[in-house]
Amino acid sequence: MKNQGTAIKVTKKAGFFIFSFNFFIINCLSIFNVLPVRAAGEEPVLSVVQSTENTQQWAGITKRLQAIGAKYCVIPLSQVRSNADWGDRRVLFLPNIETFTPAQAIALEQWVSKGGKIIASGPVGSLSAPGVRQLMRSLLGSYWGFGLDETQQLKPAKTKLQGWANQTELFGQVRGGVVIPNGATSQTTAVWNAKDSPAAVVSTEWSTLLGWRWGTDAASAFELDHAWLKAAINRHLTAPSEGQKKIAGADSSCLTTIATTPPTSPSPITATAPKPRLIQRITPPSSQEAIDQLEQTVRWNVEPNSNAPIDDKEAIALQQELENLISRLESAQLAASVHAANSDEAITSHSPSLKEEETRVASTRPGFTIASREQAIAQARLVAKSITELIANKNYAVARQQWLATRANLWKNFPTNRRLAPAEIRAVWLDRGTIVRAGGEKKLAEVFDRLAQSGINTVFFETLNASYPIYPSQVAPQQNPLIRGWNPLAVAVKLAHERGMELHAWVWVFAAGNQRHNQVINVHPDYPGPVLAAHPDWANYDNKGNTIPPGQTKPFFDPANPQVRQYLLKLFEEIVTKYQVDGLQLDYIRYPFQDPFVGRTYGYGQAARSQFQQLTGVDPLTLSPTQGELWQKWTEFRTQQVDSFVADVSQMLRKQRDNLILSVAVFPLPERERIQKLQQHWEVWARRGDIDLIVPMTYAQDTARFQRLAQPWIASTQLGSTLLVPGIRLLSLPNLAAFDQLQVIRDLPASGYALFAAENFNNDLLKIFTHTQGKVQAVAAVEPIPHRQPFQTAAARYAALKREWQFVMENDQLQIPTIRISEFNNQIEVLEQALNQLATSPSPSKLLTAKASLTRFQAQFRIWMREPAINNPYQVKAWENRLAMIERLLRYGQRRSQLRQ
Repeated sequence: MKNQGTAIKVTKKAGFFIFSFNFFIINCLSIFNVLPVRAAGEEPVLSVVQSTENTQQWAGITKRLQAIGAKYCVIPLSQVRSNADWGDRRVLFLPNIETFTPAQAIALEQWVSKGGKIIASGPVGSLSAPGVRQLMRSLLGSYWGFGLDETQQLKPAKTKLQGWANQTELFGQVRGGVVIPNGATSQTTAVWNAKDSPAAVVSTEWSTLLGWRWGTDAASAFELDHAWLKAAINRHLTAPSEGQKKIAGADSSCLTTIATTPPTSPSPITATAPKPRLIQRITPPSSQEAIDQLEQTVRWNVEPNSNAPIDDKEAIALQQELENLISRLESAQLAASVHAANSDEAITSHSPSLKEEETRVASTRPGFTIASREQAIAQARLVAKSITELIANKNYAVARQQWLATRANLWKNFPTNRRLAPAEIRAVWLDRGTIVRAGGEKKLAEVFDRLAQSGINTVFFETLNASYPIYPSQVAPQQNPLIRGWNPLAVAVKLAHERGMELHAWVWVFAAGNQRHNQVINVHPDYPGPVLAAHPDWANYDNKGNTIPPGQTKPFFDPANPQVRQYLLKLFEEIVTKYQVDGLQLDYIRYPFQDPFVGRTYGYGQAARSQFQQLTGVDPLTLSPTQGELWQKWTEFRTQQVDSFVADVSQMLRKQRDNLILSVAVFPLPERERIQKLQQHWEVWARRGDIDLIVPMTYAQDTARFQRLAQPWIASTQLGSTLLVPGIRLLSLPNLAAFDQLQVIRDLPASGYALFAAENFNNDLLKIFTHTQGKVQAVAAVEPIPHRQPFQTAAARYAALKREWQFVMENDQLQIPTIRISEFNNQIEVLEQALNQLATSPSPSKLLTAKASLTRFQAQFRIWMREPAINNPYQVKAWENRLAMIERLLRYGQRRSQLRQ
């Protein structure tokens, strides 16, 4: 950095501020590999992390820091790295930072394990990848749950008041959010004066989390912020450090002085319209957005040798996950045995026993024996029981190592050599990069051959990306320049149909461009895409006049603009009429990420502002989240723009070809948070019957997290008759972890899965899929796809259930009282007959009979399974889930049949 300490230069130009300044910042923590700069004065007691997310708040943050009077260092978030050397009793402050990478979270974990302390504020880590969020929750002992709608009184906790937090100046009016304690040692220090007194400040021995955006005047007063940070610093500096005064590896040479105050930022909301900047210079963002945010690593995959504390809640979760994994392994083994016993090659004069079939399955796997699988399960049960004891004795690293080794051993014992998949949607996103690399029909055919061999039956083919169609269009201004001399969409439709697969056109809706794509096609980084370049008045803006929000990479259309909507509908109509695609998938059917409570809002296109002002008499640019009713109307207005466009697309598709499938790729965030941050309300689309498939991007690097993301939506009763297809991201995901996540889906009432993306579909995964779900010549023509043949799928799934019940009864593994066995068998046949008749010749009367038979069977099933549920609750629940999926298929089939009448 040149000319440290020079004056701040502030220039106002074209309705917005351009800041040019140099901080007199001494970056002082060698854990972050930042060279310390020596300055006069005492050693700093605090290091403050600055990121792109708190830059706009930095003036308020710095002002409050200076008032404390303590020396501190400023650390860029990009420099947070592993392999720490820490100073004596150093405290790290993370003000309002919502996005961390896995590497940054690991660095923080390492520091805490060496005795470091953390103070954080606001929704810390809330926009990070799922695994990173989990790690941050563990480090802080708490996490931001949700924002409060109104300003609340901050008051002491009802429990015994902690001595460090009893000053009068700590309590006052604050706008913040509810903090959720996440550990046995977490203590609620302050609460909100609201129903149930939710936590506002939570602390542990090594952390303090303040439940508001510290340093922002819209959230809290200067005096209150100052008081809390000072109290927290003093608390952590004076706390005993378990007999070790100096942290190992410390660098005592780091000295600093207070940073120069940055210029005051413009108000987040201004009555004067900012001048639109369609072409804007933005530094490539360090944080990833959208689909890239839902990825990567969880604690147990990241740091197997970490000796960081594990609380009771985490210990129970680890134990439960091993037990669940054992159950998933047994469930998969049962399905594989049943499939093998009923295959053409297994037909003999007698039905094979469980032991005989397992022996036959094992014989196809070199080096595998039944004993090894049984031994792995027995060992896993012992480890699951010992985890809590290891943690109680503070053997945290050993507990982690044993857990990881046991999980890996169980994964290896999955029956990946035999077919076991039910009739299901097996989808994959075939990305633009894979299409471009193919370069022509021959290479693309090889891609489709691999997918078909692996049993994939539905392809989401990237057809419109950053406003570039993959095909030569008469509607769009320009085909993707990376495509020359061929029409990938026409070729893909032919290749898919030749292989008995469906092809759905995957289109970006409101994301109009992409800075990353600009780099690939060698155009200016700020190029907004061919459509916005031709129609700049179609652009959307944030409240500062940017088409691309800070830290993101994509400009967006204004969904309220009638011309935008007409153009997109015409383009989508071209796709479904000129090409025999089987469906359309809407991606980026939302606004970009926002956080209104820190002045990050979006949606101020010319059309949107004009329409909202006509409705309310208020320019939305003058509104702030503190204006409750009006702000809510503004949020509803934007949400309705997306809702109504989905309805328009649905109506257009039904009019053109009523057999087309409409799916949406969506975020699995909680409903309320999603509406505030994305204006994406897909529950409404489902309940109205606008869409056929919901594909939530439930991306996680561990199965437990994946299940927590997917299960609430799979179990939801708010989705009408729409089918749900959880997404699995293959990038950096071990192959057996992917298979484990598939088993979760197969044991839940889900209709299938979608893999992101084809470019990550490796040869080892191809081998696993070919064995477990690949096409069998004898059944390839008859295996139904749920969204295309729901009644046939229901019958096929039920037939698989029946075979499992018969198999376990023949092997004395289903302990049903003798008095009920006859009734059970009779009702199995009654329901099978009803479903088969409906599948063979659908009619309203047969549908009614099938639904009634299923309802009766489900009610009785709980009675029949009372005793089996005691011994094997997981398997019984999996059977109940599969019956629930059959019920959903009947509802979906009823709606689809009504559409075609």
